[in-house]
Amino acid sequence: MQLVIVESPAKAKTIEKYLGKDYKVLASYGHVRDLPPKDGSVRPDEDFAMDWELYGDKQRQVKAIADAAKGADRLILATDPDREGEAISWHVRELLAKRRVLPKDVQRVTFNAITKQTVTEAMQRPRELDQDLIDAYLARRALDYLFGFTLSPVLWRKLPGAKSAGRVQSVALRLIVEREREIEAFRPQEYWSVLARLEHLGTQFPARLVKFDGQKLEKLSLGDAGSAERAKAAVEAATFRVEEVDTRPTRRNPWPPFTTSTLQMEAARKLGFSAAHTMRVAQNLYEAGAITYMRTDGVQMDPSAISAARKAISDRYTNGHYLPEKPRHYETKAKNAQEAHEAIRPTDFGKDRYGSGDEGRLYELVWKRAIASQMASAVIERTTVTLREGTGKHELRASGQVVKFPGFLAVYDETLDAKPGEDEEDTGLLPMLHAGDTPAKQGVDASQHFTQPPPRYSEATLVKRLEELGIGRPSTYAATIQVLKDRAYVRTEKNRFFAEESGRLLTAFLERFFSRYVGYDFTAGMEDELDEVSGGRGAWKELLEKFWKDFKPKSD
Repeated sequence: MQLVIVESPAKAKTIEKYLGKDYKVLASYGHVRDLPPKDGSVRPDEDFAMDWELYGDKQRQVKAIADAAKGADRLILATDPDREGEAISWHVRELLAKRRVLPKDVQRVTFNAITKQTVTEAMQRPRELDQDLIDAYLARRALDYLFGFTLSPVLWRKLPGAKSAGRVQSVALRLIVEREREIEAFRPQEYWSVLARLEHLGTQFPARLVKFDGQKLEKLSLGDAGSAERAKAAVEAATFRVEEVDTRPTRRNPWPPFTTSTLQMEAARKLGFSAAHTMRVAQNLYEAGAITYMRTDGVQMDPSAISAARKAISDRYTNGHYLPEKPRHYETKAKNAQEAHEAIRPTDFGKDRYGSGDEGRLYELVWKRAIASQMASAVIERTTVTLREGTGKHELRASGQVVKFPGFLAVYDETLDAKPGEDEEDTGLLPMLHAGDTPAKQGVDASQHFTQPPPRYSEATLVKRLEELGIGRPSTYAATIQVLKDRAYVRTEKNRFFAEESGRLLTAFLERFFSRYVGYDFTAGMEDELDEVSGGRGAWKELLEKFWKDFKPKSD
């Protein structure tokens, strides 16, 4: 008998069905042990020795695994294909060795999707446990323990009511608190815009005043009602003639398939899902064999998946223009190639629907993004019209765009990712205009505006900012955000984060006494060092020694 260990019972049931009667597949139900939450679980003075403790609710499961291992000829560790999956496999192996029931033949197998073909092929390619990934896990776990268990008692003494401080959570909290401070310090500035409502050949369109009395207008140039009224009167009194019509075709390329962070961002924007909910739903889809593994930094797809996507596009769109001549290839920006797996995609591109409810909605999003990534570029015609009155002192501008060929936009558009600086008066379709035309004036409006403070973070924008800064890892963002909510350091209203007083006090305290350790550069630099370890280019205990040597004196 061959014993296979995976994380979840749903995954175990599916894989046992694929492998047949010679295999017994058991679930570990995630991690089986952890560092006990007490002093001394990591001992820097003893070469960073670490004590591990079985989770209380895992006793029965570990006994079942140990009993099955006694009669197994081979142990196949088939947990998820990332650092956490490697760590779970390592813990299971160490526990079985400790209980002296570890089979002689131990192999590690990984697969990116739970389909019969993928699983059976993976079984033909076993490997050893990856010690570099395990070392990176040990380093990360020890770092988080030393940070939290060294700082938390200091917090309890100095800041009654504070619960604890986590290495990545503290930095995520700092982002939210800093945004709160920016909003409080913000002083709105008044400004006005002048818009002419014009008509030509039966089509109405707006044109913005961009030059007044020979001066180019910036956003805040018309700062009060008086200047706005003078500008409005000037536009009302003048006759404007089309001077330039600039029409430029542009191409928009599709986005790559989803990574963990881009899936969390888009699910937050389009479906209103929290990061934690997105990951739970994606986990269900993965375990059901509907999508590939959902914790990934990679944007590339397997060549066979690209071929399947291209076939699905060809079958769906008889107009060949939707399928580019050559497949599209995307390159991951992940620094650590060892952890950069395939992008999140459907396992079967022939299915554009799967399940119902939230699972159905998330699957459809994954399918659309992946299929669009292999489609043709969209062709868009952008037109800018410049109108001037006789003296040249005043100038209006109108702009619009027309989609000449939708390409990938026929399937998917990341509509809520507005680009900064896009023309606010983009009207879509403009009438056919030529130099010398004088559109009829239907009216002129002067509108008051006030500058807005920076927006509070949503889950999508917080995840995006953490990723930009290189803080934490996308697979941990959902848990990081949940901890901030659970400890009541932040609250959410209308999907936006508000810093609570306890969160503000904690951030102020850490900035005052431990500024380096809540610094964005320090935390991002630590991620780079952990990546060096998981890539086999750094020693994990040297990383811990360096951290502890500087950190310990400051926390005493």
